[in-house]
Amino acid sequence: MQTTFQTDPTDDGIGHPLWLIPPSAEKEPGKVERALGERIKELNCLYAISRVAERHADSLEGFLANVVTLLPPSWQFPELTEAVIQFRGTTYRTAGYRVTPWQQSAPVYVQGERVGEVIVAYTQECPPAVDGPFLSEERALLDAVAERIGMVAARMDVERTLQETNRQLEVERKALAESNMALRGVLARIEDEKRDIYRDVQANVERILMPIIHALMVKTPKSDRKYVELLRDNLEDIVSPFVNQLAQQYASLTPTEVKICDMIRHGMQTKDIATLRGVSPATVSRHREHIRRKLGVTHAAVNLTTLLQSKHG
Repeated sequence: MQTTFQTDPTDDGIGHPLWLIPPSAEKEPGKVERALGERIKELNCLYAISRVAERHADSLEGFLANVVTLLPPSWQFPELTEAVIQFRGTTYRTAGYRVTPWQQSAPVYVQGERVGEVIVAYTQECPPAVDGPFLSEERALLDAVAERIGMVAARMDVERTLQETNRQLEVERKALAESNMALRGVLARIEDEKRDIYRDVQANVERILMPIIHALMVKTPKSDRKYVELLRDNLEDIVSPFVNQLAQQYASLTPTEVKICDMIRHGMQTKDIATLRGVSPATVSRHREHIRRKLGVTHAAVNLTTLLQSKHG
């Protein structure tokens, strides 16, 4: 990820106008030069922190370990300055840091939660200034450093969360792909089993049931033979499933209408269907009208029996 550094001379790149580090009120040339040198050190510190954040974009530990070493050279008396960063229970310090009476600190916040602090200390007493021995500009710099640490930590938290989410999604994607493969295998086995069952049923109908039906046909009076014929035809439908095909093709047909279609296809008349189903012929006639409408047979000249036999025979 490429970092763009702010070149606007009124901004330090993290939202702090540079007047937070005001120019010295000194007018003597030597003191002015020294004050400008201090401001340059402070700006270099912020710039260096930006560069460290870029180099350690994936390591908060590396970022903080480097930042703490940048602080002493940026203070007025670098040879007497030590620093420590305490962040979420971990401490990063310069080699000579110890608690002294001459120190200043700034809290570090991440998403509004205080997670640590930055401390700069002098190892011996220095001339008094605005904030104890520290300059007002150093206070502004310390606050800016603490805020920058919080911003970088927040960005890294978001990136780690995003990476973990992506990792979880990848794990779930692989698991889903494996589940889909397993499911396809199960479905394939189910289809194979269905074909095996169909072949077994077909063989049993042809070898066992149909001979019985033929024998029953011979012994049944002609007046009742149509029922045996209907039974035979429906057994044949097990081999060539008319009912299921019709129901799938015309989903608007009710189960009763599908059964009546089957009877019509086998040549049964309205009164025969009514007798077999125990309803009135008028009820069967209404069913026939509904069937014709749902099948799109609007012309009265079209024979419903012939149509059903031709399309689903």
